[in-house]
Amino acid sequence: MTVPGRRPQRLGEQIRQEISAMLVSGLKDPRIGFATVTDVRVTRDLREARIYVSVMGSAEEQQQTLAGFQAARAFIRHELAERLSIRRTPDLSFALDTSAEYGAHIDELIRKTHEKPTDEKE
Repeated sequence: MTVPGRRPQRLGEQIRQEISAMLVSGLKDPRIGFATVTDVRVTRDLREARIYVSVMGSAEEQQQTLAGFQAARAFIRHELAERLSIRRTPDLSFALDTSAEYGAHIDELIRKTHEKPTDEKE
């Protein structure tokens, strides 16, 4: 017996692994730059999955990569249907994961607060 709520998490992890493998071997859209699938959140009814991707590059490159993922959505969903043994493959949507950028910004702010001002005398 599975614990309620665990199935969406397990399916999300499987989807994350499969899409990551597709990035290495199968997706040939030139718009998709250096991207990493960071998280997948599946609804409780398993009908929808939101895939979070982290993209290295400028804001324009990030938007182009996201557009590439959106364009490849049907292909990715078809591939997932073949690779996963599930009754119904969830509808996919893609979103940028900006948590790494946010973390770097916070680290920079902390570093600046710990620096000694150069014009102060002891």
